[in-house]
Amino acid sequence: MDAGVLDKAIKAKGVDELTIIETLVRRSNAQRQQIKAAYQQTVGKPLDVALKAALKGELEEVVLGLLMTPAQYDSFLLHGAMKATRSEDKVVQEELADKDARALYEAGEKRKGTDCGVFIDILTSRNACHLRRVFQLYSKYSKVDVAKAIDLELKGDIETCLIAVVKCAGNKSAFFADKLNLAMKGSGYKGKILTRILVRRSEIDLAKIKQEYQNKFGKSLYQDIQDDTKGDYETILLALCGQ
Repeated sequence: MDAGVLDKAIKAKGVDELTIIETLVRRSNAQRQQIKAAYQQTVGKPLDVALKAALKGELEEVVLGLLMTPAQYDSFLLHGAMKATRSEDKVVQEELADKDARALYEAGEKRKGTDCGVFIDILTSRNACHLRRVFQLYSKYSKVDVAKAIDLELKGDIETCLIAVVKCAGNKSAFFADKLNLAMKGSGYKGKILTRILVRRSEIDLAKIKQEYQNKFGKSLYQDIQDDTKGDYETILLALCGQ
């Protein structure tokens, strides 16, 4: 039913954006995945492709994000934050950092209704050193930190992913240690998360992540992988991890 509603909204004169928003936002991520499958089956094309052609700007960005699974969107945002337009200059421009801190406050807590685009733009286009200074300066404008502000102002996948970016910028090793620990406790995307982190970080900062894991959880990452996986998959993960 939702697939048909969306198809009608997409094909409406001028595009019925409100119906698209209401249909997607009131569904859980799991339900949105079912809608995507139903749309593909009934219409014959991917829902994200149809919406990308029908929408533009920040709405397009948010809607396409909602159609991703949490794991996909997390990876998408972090990849953008680390690899795309982000400057890697470690010299922090104080004036720009203060401007960004104020912009985040004015886009969230200060106004009625949150401007998601400002949060996405700043958090995915600034380097980690700059963002850490932005988070410090945010206290000039608010009584809560940036992560708490996002928690108060945003909901759903957008909130989850932006908080992930904040945590990653603040302490990357702790962020990945937390992700690994949660993956051990969970199911479903567990394998993908373990694989993605261990493969991508194995030649970058896995030693730091392992130390952070030991400090935070009182046991080694190696031991947890050994306890939680089996077969050839366990073998290759342990080889990547190393003792």
